[in-house]
Amino acid sequence: MTSAEAPAVRERSVVGTLLLVIVLVPLAVAVVLSPLLICTFLFQPFIIPAGSMKLTLFVGDYIFVSKFSYGYNRYSFPFSPPLALVSGRVFASEPARGDVVVFRLPKDPSIDYVKRVIGMPGDRIQMTNGLLHINGTPVKRERIEDFVETDDNGREVHIKQWRETLPNGVSHPTLDMIKNGVYDNTKEYHVPAGHYFMMGDNRDNSVDSRIENQVGYVPAENLIGRVQIRFWSVDGQGHIRSERIATKVR
Repeated sequence: MTSAEAPAVRERSVVGTLLLVIVLVPLAVAVVLSPLLICTFLFQPFIIPAGSMKLTLFVGDYIFVSKFSYGYNRYSFPFSPPLALVSGRVFASEPARGDVVVFRLPKDPSIDYVKRVIGMPGDRIQMTNGLLHINGTPVKRERIEDFVETDDNGREVHIKQWRETLPNGVSHPTLDMIKNGVYDNTKEYHVPAGHYFMMGDNRDNSVDSRIENQVGYVPAENLIGRVQIRFWSVDGQGHIRSERIATKVR
């Protein structure tokens, strides 16, 4: 190699190194940040701490919620920006009746709740003798086999179970733990525009829209997203419930 050729080789080497850095650094950053971006903008994980949505969701179920399902708001945007920066919804879409959703509690927006959408804006909702009525029409339900669980004393407990079918065809199980429970008979609720009526599937063990001074009607802007999948599940003793892992929530 001549002395004239040496600088040219060094120059090509430097250029090659720079091109390699330009290509590899953004690629490495993208690989590192992709899971964070997915969790931040598309999906958010939650753990179920209470049994108000049993049998659909058990205590100890880990779920993914799609934040894009209903658009973005200050509660689903990353880092919950203040209302002054984000008001209303971006790319807004209405939930369907029967969707299982996570939302911020209207009475205390620092708390996340998970329930099923039962009433749409403008609906009339009422419970009569434990039977759900929507706009004056009783919702179809059929008796199915009891749900059987073991209590803290090791005794087998049988709980009455129904399969409820909403007017749009969404079908799901509900539990009836107490005959003539407190909220088996309610007034008729009138869902305001821009709000939704939420209920738990475990009807006698759910703090939901039937209790107006605790939950009430849920504004659209409080929706975080739709529950899509259980990605992990453990019971109270730490045993893995493998049959619930990677199962879709309906």
